[in-house]
Amino acid sequence: MYKHIIILLLGIALMPVFFGAGVSSASDRLGCLTCHGYPGFVTPEKAGKFKVLHIDEQKHLSSPHAKVDCRQCHISVNKIPHAEETGVDCTTKCHLNDKNNILTAKSSLSDYHKEEKFAIIKLGDKSSCRACHPLYPHANNVKLRAFINMHSGFLVCQVCHLKKDDFSALTYEWNAPESVEFRGNPYGTFKKHETEEKPDGTNVMTRILKVFSSDDKSQAVKKTVFSISRIAVFSEYQGNNKIILNDEDAARAKEFTEKEKNLNPAAKEKELQYFHKSVVKKEVSMSCEECHSPNGILDLKKLGFTETRINDLQYLNIKHLATRYGVFYLPNLFGH
Repeated sequence: MYKHIIILLLGIALMPVFFGAGVSSASDRLGCLTCHGYPGFVTPEKAGKFKVLHIDEQKHLSSPHAKVDCRQCHISVNKIPHAEETGVDCTTKCHLNDKNNILTAKSSLSDYHKEEKFAIIKLGDKSSCRACHPLYPHANNVKLRAFINMHSGFLVCQVCHLKKDDFSALTYEWNAPESVEFRGNPYGTFKKHETEEKPDGTNVMTRILKVFSSDDKSQAVKKTVFSISRIAVFSEYQGNNKIILNDEDAARAKEFTEKEKNLNPAAKEKELQYFHKSVVKKEVSMSCEECHSPNGILDLKKLGFTETRINDLQYLNIKHLATRYGVFYLPNLFGH
């Protein structure tokens, strides 16, 4: 089983040797961006917060650290997966002369990749799912949670978690655009909108400035906002396609979150059963094959993907790394 992944990683590692790649590729000799190159690669943390693990290749290659191997700083990363391996030391080969200054500034180490991380930070999802679950809800599967959470920007929950036997004639199409806010560059099926907003008239300073301005339009502030469409599930209902989004009980879900702490176990379980009546949990391997295969449930051509992109999605090599292998320890081919 490990033979194939060893060959894969050796191939990635030795590409600069065989093809004479320049120093710009040195930062990814072991193929770190095979996983970390996906926008929205996110792991959840406590209190609804999350950590963005994505690194944009182009921005990284134009940064001061482009020629530095990832493991030269990320010294505790020696296997795949390496969830919760957060050790960073920039003084092993670099910064030898200012080691003390670097070590005392550890609190700012997270700033080094700040401009290279892309993720959705807010989404106008009006379903009952979002009333209880955070934007990046998958946390239990430590090995694969970042891969699964990445799909939040491309699919609605029901694409994977729907009891399909309860519905007929299912199709998968783009849903209506939802408002979205990004960290870093926008990605996915986004659309950019230019709007104008007037400052809050109740603000004291705004009222003072308005006295000295007769032009009401001068108070408007231009703002760039974004929207995205995600793939959703539709079912035939009375001759029409109806989206299955669980938005009809969103108000009830919000009310449940407000009174949940005061409910007895039986009442709480009854409410949870109601909200999850059409929801099913799935093994990750099954979910991957459902979409990322030639016989998958998604008609990628109808959805508008190019032939090249269809091939990439159907034969995605990362799905095997995510579902077939356990722990793989990285070889120390280049001395770090």
